[in-house]
Amino acid sequence: MRAIWKDTVLATSDDTVVVENNHYFPADSLRKEFFRETSNHTVCPWKGTASYYDVVVDGETNPNAAWYYPEPSSAARQIAHRVAFWKGIRVEP
Repeated sequence: MRAIWKDTVLATSDDTVVVENNHYFPADSLRKEFFRETSNHTVCPWKGTASYYDVVVDGETNPNAAWYYPEPSSAARQIAHRVAFWKGIRVEP
């Protein structure tokens, strides 16, 4: 699977985990130069507290377009050390 925004591949992996129709990529599959941590957090009742990355490509920022759970609940342990995408980022084979 590949995560793509603005024709730029952000992450590639054959080992994604699908939860609620979102592909969670291993953190080490991300091309880190396109990610910037944000101070945004949200809480999912069953997964825990999510943290976010801005995605930055060619000087354009897609705010909070990637998220991860630094300490997922035991029910969501399969997404530990993984990142998912939204806000116009395509995930495709």
